[in-house]
Amino acid sequence: MEPLQFLTGGQVRALQREFGTPVYVYDEATLENQAQQVLHFPNPFGLTARFAMKALPTGAILRLLHDLGLHIDASSGYEASRAMMAGIPPQHIQLTAQEMPGNLAELVGAGIQFNACSLAQLAAFGKLFPGASLGVRMNPGMGSGHNNRTNVGGPSSSFGIWRDYVPRVLETCIQHDLHVTRVHTHIGSGGDPKVWTKCANLSLEVAAQFPEVTTLNLGGGFKVARMPGEQSADLQEIGAAVSGLLSKHADTHGRCLRLEIEPGTFLVANAGALVARIMDVVDTGADGYAFIKIDAGMTDILRPALYGAQHPITLVPAAEEERAEAEYLAAGHCCESGDVLTPEPGNPEGLLPRRLLEARIGDLLVVGGAGAYCSAMCSKNYNSFPEPAEVLLKKDGGMQLIRKRQTLAQLLANEILP
Repeated sequence: MEPLQFLTGGQVRALQREFGTPVYVYDEATLENQAQQVLHFPNPFGLTARFAMKALPTGAILRLLHDLGLHIDASSGYEASRAMMAGIPPQHIQLTAQEMPGNLAELVGAGIQFNACSLAQLAAFGKLFPGASLGVRMNPGMGSGHNNRTNVGGPSSSFGIWRDYVPRVLETCIQHDLHVTRVHTHIGSGGDPKVWTKCANLSLEVAAQFPEVTTLNLGGGFKVARMPGEQSADLQEIGAAVSGLLSKHADTHGRCLRLEIEPGTFLVANAGALVARIMDVVDTGADGYAFIKIDAGMTDILRPALYGAQHPITLVPAAEEERAEAEYLAAGHCCESGDVLTPEPGNPEGLLPRRLLEARIGDLLVVGGAGAYCSAMCSKNYNSFPEPAEVLLKKDGGMQLIRKRQTLAQLLANEILP
């Protein structure tokens, strides 16, 4: 049975008593520890570390990470506005979006840094801000994600301007008197230093073609070990390799490029957990499976159903007691056959039972590694289930509500009946 990552059984029961279930909980101490690792990423000429807020955009988390020294990477105009509403200075927000915001002029006017992600975006920016400086997101031709849904570089990715189109970028810049001072690439979510080195090399080859570039942003996350036996990325090892390339680039081209990185998962994944209540225990006979049914599911954590992602799962009895163990599949509360939290690794169509304490109705199930792409990326309000509450576990052991549980009235607020 997987251990609890940062909670005790007593804290899990206290969360249920005070806030109900399902509820997300985030650990302040883990957030600080991960932030310090990112902020100490090796660099020869300066570093700006950004939090990819799409991983967990709750305002209290944005503020906490910003107070620790991280800037923000936004993936939409709405995210950029949301960050400002949370109190993040616009000068500390970078916007790199697939969909160009309708209020781009307002956002850039406020001080947000913009990266053009296509030739059309570049031309549109030039019409709004002739003579201005900006960044361009380039596709260097390779990525480092561990599957095709986390790899956002290479010929199969629509993200960024393809590397061979640098001349067209330069032509557009001349037309609008634009100055590219930042090259941004997004190479995925990997942990292999050799792959990061190759991707960084490709990115530097692109940057060398822009004479005014002062900053290289190596976007993309770093692999995080959610499950026992998995290996997290070594930021010091990756950073040392990238730093060597930046130093070599400076020797060759006479430009000392500032480095930017923008992890999301690495910062928050293992700082979060989802606490749910077991509402039923059923089975499909001697040759079938035993199922735990919980009051959460794909409405709260979609990653297992989406691509067979693995999360540690721990059963916490309603009262402290000794129990035997058994094997179970964990099923969510949605009327959807794919709402299963225990798929085979990498295969959402397969099933893989977990060994847990003997389950009883009223017990609690804790899904670990739920800080990244869970609250932020789920099948929100499917079957009309409201969004859960979110809680911050403070370093002193206190529990602070940072998002109220959604009500049915809020869920229906924008409907208009004829």
